[in-house]
Amino acid sequence: MKSKVYFVATKDSDNVQTLKNKLKGLLQESQVLDFIRKKHKVAVKMHFGEEGNTGFIKPEYVRIVCDRISAKGATALIADTNTLYRGRRTNSCDHLAIAREHGFTREATGAKVIVPDDNKKENTIDIQINQKFIRTAKLVRFFVDADAIVAVSHFKGHIMTGFGGALKNLGMGCAARVGKLQQHSDIPPIVYEQKCTGCSECVKACPVKAILIQNNKAVINGLKCIGCATCIAVCPYSAIDVPWESGGTTIQEKMIEYASAVMKNKKEKAGFLNFAIKITKECDCLAKDDPRVAPDIGILASADPVSIDKASFDLVNKACGRDIFKELHPQRDGSKQLKYAQELGLGNLDYELIELGLNHG
Repeated sequence: MKSKVYFVATKDSDNVQTLKNKLKGLLQESQVLDFIRKKHKVAVKMHFGEEGNTGFIKPEYVRIVCDRISAKGATALIADTNTLYRGRRTNSCDHLAIAREHGFTREATGAKVIVPDDNKKENTIDIQINQKFIRTAKLVRFFVDADAIVAVSHFKGHIMTGFGGALKNLGMGCAARVGKLQQHSDIPPIVYEQKCTGCSECVKACPVKAILIQNNKAVINGLKCIGCATCIAVCPYSAIDVPWESGGTTIQEKMIEYASAVMKNKKEKAGFLNFAIKITKECDCLAKDDPRVAPDIGILASADPVSIDKASFDLVNKACGRDIFKELHPQRDGSKQLKYAQELGLGNLDYELIELGLNHG
């Protein structure tokens, strides 16, 4: 049976109020949040955007979603996880600060904003999935403990996965930093010797003593390294990083296996919203104002993360007259994540697109 994907078209010229009205109509007509029950604690999975980035979904739109959740007698909790790469979203304190700077406050969104500190053991959880690449997924506990989840995703390109939408928001977005490293790379972090000063901050932070200073440079013992990525976060000179390309051929499948771990206890307790607006070449982790690569398409809603991503992918490419994501990232085939997600039972590639004529001014 085809999954239903509801869609309201938008234009580049639509102002904030027009988009808010269209989103309200979409939530009303699609009933995509009707699975939420009274007293549910609902994780609203967001991406708050890196410093200098403007592609993230605006808090004014998130407010519409949170108000809808609150109207059902449930509690909306807006959350994201810390990043693997070095930046202002690497730790919870700085991450919450950038969220506030981008307008994600309780006053603006009507909900508490949370970034769990995954350096604390109590904030992470291991989920056994026994899949092809991942045996045990390492997730941020908040998303597992929540009664329900609503993934609010910006649909755009991505350097490692071709494109990113609901599935990436689940699989990569709900993983602890050690889980993100597990998806991105099959080998330990690397030290860029030209940047390393031998300050020993990584040595002090490493929980398994896998780092030594030799000839005034940090050296990581790959046999001891557990892939927690703490060294990346603490290095004051950005001298340690992930060998991003080493995981390029398997990252999509690993990401989908992680998404299956997130959804393991969320059957019929999840809803998905994709904003195919200000579609950019790269994800919102990029610390700059990435330009548009496609016209605004619209907002989509579904109970099926595979169908909503497939519909978003199809609509963007139809508007561009070609596979824009393959053109932007020729080494990546974004369809791999969709096919594997269907194979793991996360949803359907076949969908029924229901376009709503919500022409609010």
